[in-house]
Amino acid sequence: MNNISEVTEFILVGLTDAPELQVPLFIIFTLIYLTTLFGNLGMIVLILLDSRLHTPMYFFLSNLALVDCVYASAVTPKVIEGFLTEHKIISFNACAAQMFFLIAFAIIEGFLLASMAFDRHAAVCKPLHYSTTMTATMCALLTAGSYTTGLLQSSIHVAFTFHLSFCHSNVVNHFFCDIPPLLSLSCSDIYTNEIVLLFLAAFNIALTVLVILSSYILIFIAILRMHSAEGQKKAISTCTSHLTTVSIFYGTIIFMYLQPSSSHSMDTDKVASVFYTMIIPMLNPLVYSLRNKEVKNAFKKVAGKVLFSLGLVK
Repeated sequence: MNNISEVTEFILVGLTDAPELQVPLFIIFTLIYLTTLFGNLGMIVLILLDSRLHTPMYFFLSNLALVDCVYASAVTPKVIEGFLTEHKIISFNACAAQMFFLIAFAIIEGFLLASMAFDRHAAVCKPLHYSTTMTATMCALLTAGSYTTGLLQSSIHVAFTFHLSFCHSNVVNHFFCDIPPLLSLSCSDIYTNEIVLLFLAAFNIALTVLVILSSYILIFIAILRMHSAEGQKKAISTCTSHLTTVSIFYGTIIFMYLQPSSSHSMDTDKVASVFYTMIIPMLNPLVYSLRNKEVKNAFKKVAGKVLFSLGLVK
């Protein structure tokens, strides 16, 4: 082992080597990234500017938008750069940093989605006690807990992954630095890494999914007991966007991480990874804005003020 040279950089295989696809994919992923940034940053600004959106639900949504911006930015710019360069090289430290931010903010997103489910449960099932349940302190604690959990667990994953010796190759069969493809390059014993990965992923998914499922079971029971059709429709509309986001996010995460490394197909993983690193961050603001009357009304109000200040409308 002493004769093995230390790896100082990795080569990312990327999504495809086909020359004819480089420019079309560059354009597509650039548009996806710009849509993600403008959509999520626009959502944050909209929530800040409209006082009617200063509620727990939109507090969590603004944090979700911030998280989507960060972890999309951890991956997408490097992917876009890869379409323009022949050699997709990333340094050892940059690889570790990319993994850290991606894992941290993916975990944070999962716990924020669970917090939003708890918020919807309080709003639908206990509307009279909602203001005393979802206080500013409670929202701050749930959000701080999400960030703390994500940053702590990501530090553990990065520490366990990058203490390994990489001697088989420095070519990562992926378009970003993820745990499974890096483990396949190591000549160290990766049994502990696989156990840590499986345990923490199972813990996160089990805890957050339990909160989400139990919240929505109670929500649906409460909806069935409602005598007003209008009340049922309103309750369902407030939950539909969140359920859509949860389904896409957890579907890809479970597929990616709750399986042993021996059964991983990197080509299949790449497709799934595109969804949770690029497509989901882009879809979240679209899902919440298109299916939410409050967001649409707030957008019309802010847009009207901007147009008026520019003298385009009277």
